[in-house]
Amino acid sequence: MRVRTALIPLVAVLALVGCSSTPGAGPSDAAATAPQTDAPLYDQLPDAIKKAGEIVLAGDTHPPYRTIEEDGTFTGIDPDLQKVLSAQLGVPFTIKTASGLDAMLTGMLSGRYDGFNGPVRATPERQKDFDAIVWMTTRTSYLFPQEDAESFADSSAVCGTRVAGVTGSVTETQLQRLNQWCKDQGKQAAQFIGLEDTNSTILALNSDRADVVGTTQASAIDLLAAQPDKYGYVMQTDEQGAGVDQLAMFLPMGSGLAEPMLAAFQAAFESGDYQKIMKQYGIEDAAVDAPVLNPTTAG
Repeated sequence: MRVRTALIPLVAVLALVGCSSTPGAGPSDAAATAPQTDAPLYDQLPDAIKKAGEIVLAGDTHPPYRTIEEDGTFTGIDPDLQKVLSAQLGVPFTIKTASGLDAMLTGMLSGRYDGFNGPVRATPERQKDFDAIVWMTTRTSYLFPQEDAESFADSSAVCGTRVAGVTGSVTETQLQRLNQWCKDQGKQAAQFIGLEDTNSTILALNSDRADVVGTTQASAIDLLAAQPDKYGYVMQTDEQGAGVDQLAMFLPMGSGLAEPMLAAFQAAFESGDYQKIMKQYGIEDAAVDAPVLNPTTAG
């Protein structure tokens, strides 16, 4: 693979990966919205949320889920979905920037955030501390520069490469499974380069500190829609341990927010708003039939 030395500025990457997103509620305009006490699910909200008058979610830059614009507002799937949920709950959402999954999880436990909408994988271990509302799925994809396309006929080519991914993400776990397959095939394992957010992983690829970027299918689709001639991607297969991971909104267990939030998601599914958002961003394949609360602990 050839050497890439040009480092794209962070602002340019933000513009690149966010160009297919549409405006959503950011910190300023969400906080300015007064609670609607006559909303269908307002009475079910915990008193702490009613008193605060808003639901505060942790967030980072992870297009197409969230992109931070130059004015500080967020655009993407998450803000668009929040508008639909807010109409049911009667309070606005505010996204507060946080870096790294660990900071978001500890921030929720300390009361700094009311939740985090991922994309984060629902696991039994995490559900010891958090309620998880699964609302979509994903398969890990590996993004590469289009000029390297001949080297990536399929996902087996990821073996032996340097893979940039977000620390603690679905990608990190999926790559461990892929590496086991690589070893079983007599191939060299890939090296995982853990970084804080998606922008950092793209910068690593563009500066030749990584050969590929491991990310969700939705992120890969979004980036290719923005720059179809710049990147390509391959998806990890079931044979390589991919499976389908369930992605969820996390809420601190015992906060009293899980049940009304689940009801708000159910209303979004029933109204068709959920399906419209998934279609808008071209990720219908990642949609689920219905939202599920704590799937790995149900029953």
